[in-house]
Amino acid sequence: MRLTDQDRAAVTAAVTAAELTTNGEIVTVVAGRSDPYHDVALHWAVLAMLLVLALLAWQPWPAEWLHSRFIDSWAQVVPARWYLTIALVLMAATFLVARVVLALDALRLFLTPGATKTRRVHRRALELFRAAAEKRTRESTGVLVYLSLAEHRAEIIADAAIHSKVTADVWGAAMAALVGGVKRGEAGEGMAEAVRQIGIVLAEHFPRSEDDVNELPDRVIEL
Repeated sequence: MRLTDQDRAAVTAAVTAAELTTNGEIVTVVAGRSDPYHDVALHWAVLAMLLVLALLAWQPWPAEWLHSRFIDSWAQVVPARWYLTIALVLMAATFLVARVVLALDALRLFLTPGATKTRRVHRRALELFRAAAEKRTRESTGVLVYLSLAEHRAEIIADAAIHSKVTADVWGAAMAALVGGVKRGEAGEGMAEAVRQIGIVLAEHFPRSEDDVNELPDRVIEL
């Protein structure tokens, strides 16, 4: 899923229109994904490796068959070091194969637990908020709308002055519009509608004053 030029124009127009009624400043950020999740791939590779060891402990006959086939077909007892050698080789091979397969972004993302995605998206949104919106306005009235496309997750984070007056549940309509747009494959329209909903809330609590100036960019930031 990617933003088109039409999506970008719609989001920018929505931000510009919303800020005409409020001192609040809305920053929109769209990221392809919030994290590469390489640590998740490592966890799955280790799990696969340990699963091989567990299977050998449960059914050691593959090691015994290999020993009789390639080492000593007359042996009555398979040496313990042979079991350890086979286990080491199979575990190493399994780990390497898993790491290569999990280099595929789509598979790695599919195998990442939903809770992990939610935490990583929230963490990335906070990082961007602190860099792009927090205390960047005269009255601390910045709002970040963050959408992470690969995870199909979004965050709305408000600056101190807004947070003191508006509880998180007030952003429910904006979040529903944003997530709904992503699910329909219309990320740009979903974000534009979310911005409109946020503008309504900001206009109620922070109506525009005569000396208000545009302090943050209206265009959507793509990462």
